[in-house]
Amino acid sequence: MEIAFCRIDDRLIHGQVATVWSKVTGCNRIMCCSDEVAKDELRKKLLLQVVPPGLKGYVVPVDKAVEAYKNPKYDSFKTLFLFTNPTDVVRAVKGGIPFKSVNLGGKCFKDGDTMISQAVAVNADDVKAIKELVSMGIEVEMRKLANDPKVDAMDALKSKGLA
Repeated sequence: MEIAFCRIDDRLIHGQVATVWSKVTGCNRIMCCSDEVAKDELRKKLLLQVVPPGLKGYVVPVDKAVEAYKNPKYDSFKTLFLFTNPTDVVRAVKGGIPFKSVNLGGKCFKDGDTMISQAVAVNADDVKAIKELVSMGIEVEMRKLANDPKVDAMDALKSKGLA
């Protein structure tokens, strides 16, 4: 399986992903990787309905995404991996998916979070996971849109006193 792109966006598939990121990355598959979302039949169904025509979509738990990545049966897949949070990306990397770069595209604000960009709010677990990804040599960059300039996530964390 070829990695087309890895993005963290708690909305998973939405307008920008369906119309821009899927084209820019040249993917032929979109894999939403979330234990929580994979158990939510309604959300899963809604996500699969917005997969762009010509692409195949999946909503799977993180461990199943790792298994699929390692299975030679899926070698023809050029996959856009979508995650809801950086902690799940760390799990996927430790499981064997060799991401070299992760796009932190959107995380909605919740009580106790810190906004590190207009589109990204992080909590303590997110900060820990971002630091861990960077310590593994993985680029963590922030862009809401594909043509936006990359912003280093660590720089954004440092600017808020989080790193």
